Amino acid sequence: MSDPGDAPNPVSEAPTPPAPHPHPPRQHHARWLVGMFLVGAVVFAGGYWYFQHYQGSVTASAATAAAPATPPAVTVAKPLRKEITEWDEFTGQFAAVDEVDIRARVSGYLESIHFTDGQIVKQDDLLFVIDPRPFEISLTSAQAALNSAKARVDLAKQQLARADQLKKSDFVSQSTYDQRLQEMLSASSDAEVANAAIASAKLNLSFTQVKAPLAGRIGDHEVSIGNLVTGGESGSTTRLTTIVSLDPIHFNFDMSEADFLAYQRAAASGKLGSTRDDGIEVSAHLVDESDWPLKGRLDFVNNQVDRTTGIIRARAVFPNPDLLITPGQFGRIRIPGSEPYQAIMIPDEAILSDQSQKIVFTVGAEGVVKPAVIRPGPLVEGLRIVREGLTGDEDIIIDGLLRARPGAKVTPAPGEIKARPEP
Repeated sequence: MSDPGDAPNPVSEAPTPPAPHPHPPRQHHARWLVGMFLVGAVVFAGGYWYFQHYQGSVTASAATAAAPATPPAVTVAKPLRKEITEWDEFTGQFAAVDEVDIRARVSGYLESIHFTDGQIVKQDDLLFVIDPRPFEISLTSAQAALNSAKARVDLAKQQLARADQLKKSDFVSQSTYDQRLQEMLSASSDAEVANAAIASAKLNLSFTQVKAPLAGRIGDHEVSIGNLVTGGESGSTTRLTTIVSLDPIHFNFDMSEADFLAYQRAAASGKLGSTRDDGIEVSAHLVDESDWPLKGRLDFVNNQVDRTTGIIRARAVFPNPDLLITPGQFGRIRIPGSEPYQAIMIPDEAILSDQSQKIVFTVGAEGVVKPAVIRPGPLVEGLRIVREGLTGDEDIIIDGLLRARPGAKVTPAPGEIKARPEP
């Protein structure tokens, strides 16, 4: 049995832990150094790349900014020179050269109609027949009166001849002879009256047949068969129908006082024929046509300008052989505004507005843009006539106007101005 005094002391006999090393092991220290080196290398490489890339971009941008800008590209062309005739256009209306109201010349009941409404008729074609029987009776009566008058004339002549023979033998007084002479003269006058009555009866009988006074297109009949029509030389006579001529046909239009005065001055200076005397050739078309197929001549200008409207009426005449045009239709007419001349023409797209002025951009030999003030004229064949401001030898900008500035340089490319011929 052991001695209690020999039992180990739990405090004094506990195992003592080993003392720590004053430095980490060599292997761990080496790995730490390698890691730090790699991190530094990566940071250095990234910084070097960023510096080089940024510096290169800045250098390139500076080089780009320092390089001169290329002048903008534009298209240039010389104005088109062409011999043209200027035209003025007006709106007007076609009208028949001749228009007739067909009315009854004698009164009576309408017996027959000899046409179809709207057809083409010729001169002297039979249109209407009014009951002729009353006028036939009047003619017969006038002829009977003439026969009676002729009989009295014959008797009066015989009695006058006998009185003349007896007067030579002094068997008849002078007064008796004079009486026989007056009876013969009276009977002759009665015969003349009877002849006139016959002529009147024949004329009235002919009026019962209503004929076309001219060739053209007839309207509809305004009175039906069986109606009483009123005739005569005046008063409220009955209108039966109408006829209008179609070939040739008139075209009436109005022009302003300013246009008329311009024509007068051009004619006075010899630049244009007279609107009144020379029969100026003109063209026209209907409302559904774009070209100018109708060819005619100006044949009338009114003798005064309307005081209230300031316009003057003019008229042209056109052939209408196929009867296509109907009186009352609207159309457009163009008349020459000048004699043929060499015009300078440019597209409308090349013209700019500067307040009240019109300008174009020209390009000089050095590519410098210069503005030129022009006075434009009318539009012909899709191009604008230039009356003043260009000689025709300039290079004008026709495309790229928004990229051009006066006094700046441009890069011109050659182009071409083409007209669009009108039919």
